[in-house]
Amino acid sequence: MSTILGGISLVSLGIVTYLSYSQGGVMHGGYGVTGVLATIYSLIGLILGILTLREKDIYRIFPVLGTILNVVALGGDILEQKHWITQQLFR
Repeated sequence: MSTILGGISLVSLGIVTYLSYSQGGVMHGGYGVTGVLATIYSLIGLILGILTLREKDIYRIFPVLGTILNVVALGGDILEQKHWITQQLFR
């Protein structure tokens, strides 16, 4: 489950970022909602991945992959927010 949520959040953040930059940085309200939902999916996926890693007798590939995908998605989200804040401060 964490792998699926990580994949969804990475793809949706990638699409929103591409569409925003292709339109000159103009964001519509739907892009922001998509970003918030992707962040929530990443947080839930990260929690599920960590909880699953603590279980015994499981295939570890999917919880590890899900945890990595969610960390990458959250890291990308943080970098996007940092970039936006920097643009707003130094206009």
